[in-house]
Amino acid sequence: MDVSEIIAHYDINGENIVCDPYGAGHINSTMLLTCSGKNAGKYVLQCINDKVFKVEELMHNITLVTEFIRSKILKRGGNPDKECLTVVLTKNGQSFVHVSDGYYRIYKFINGISYQVVEKAEDFKRCAQAFGGFANLLADFDATQLYEVIPKFHDTGKRFRDFMNSLGKNESGRAKNVQKEIDFVLQRSGYCNGITSLLSSGEIPVRVTHNDTKLNNVLFDKKTNKCIAVIDFDTVMPGSLCYDFGDAIRFGCNTSTEDDTNLSRVNFDINLFRAFAEGYLGSVGNGITQAEKDSLAFSSVLMTYECGMRFLGDYIDGDKYFKTARESHNLDRARTQFKLIEDMEKVLPEMEKIVEDAAKRRSTRF
Repeated sequence: MDVSEIIAHYDINGENIVCDPYGAGHINSTMLLTCSGKNAGKYVLQCINDKVFKVEELMHNITLVTEFIRSKILKRGGNPDKECLTVVLTKNGQSFVHVSDGYYRIYKFINGISYQVVEKAEDFKRCAQAFGGFANLLADFDATQLYEVIPKFHDTGKRFRDFMNSLGKNESGRAKNVQKEIDFVLQRSGYCNGITSLLSSGEIPVRVTHNDTKLNNVLFDKKTNKCIAVIDFDTVMPGSLCYDFGDAIRFGCNTSTEDDTNLSRVNFDINLFRAFAEGYLGSVGNGITQAEKDSLAFSSVLMTYECGMRFLGDYIDGDKYFKTARESHNLDRARTQFKLIEDMEKVLPEMEKIVEDAAKRRSTRF
């Protein structure tokens, strides 16, 4: 990475520029630029992984969405530089540059902290408020303007067909060792079209979705611990807000890690589910439909099923997609997801009641 070649395209030339590795992302390489002098300030420089994304489509989505959110924040009297990602444009008004060794973009730096693990229900509730607020800000954005940067990303029916294809090929020869897990997926194939069918029929609307609603994609204020901004818009595209809700639950309500080999430590924490549901429904706005609310609890099961199926399929493929640290890594990941599903299935009516009650409490406040 030749930083001088990149920043030559931008009007941020300081007297002294320090470039340091930043963050813990797995897709893009990220650096923190600290500039002194006339254009003093901090910026986030990222090398975009063009093997994963079509860069022009990706940056088209990010630019449209961030500009829309910034305008909404300005209208309510906020500070968009501190509350939203800001794409720094080149001297030619472009959202990215293509130099000798790749594609790069620059964001204004937002001063905050992120957490990797849910430790307190209150933090998870604040995370939910941030993602609910994200959906609220974009409620009247025309999602058809956006590209599917990863086509059919949450089309669970397609993911199931991909899984069956992997199972049929069995390139690794591992399928014979995981029949129990295979049966788990096959027995729940009826879940696959639970959201896509509602989208296709128009029963739930197509919206802008974040598609990576993990706790670590929310920045918190270092002093107050309040949410500052939602970050990482690489997977922003058309979809259902149920996907965002469900994936947040999949990640955040697990009492252990995603790859724990001791399943007795892996449990679904319904109190964390309650915290997230209350936070999300309290900030998502009045635009959420009844059909969407009715699907939120189920979406938690669906997103966990989809993810577990992908882990198991990759294990059977011979670990081609997800990075692994050991031979059974993807299998361990799949088993944690399946354990969470079993827990959720036992309390699904209670989850649905929690969502219903949270929605009612919100409606009485407005």
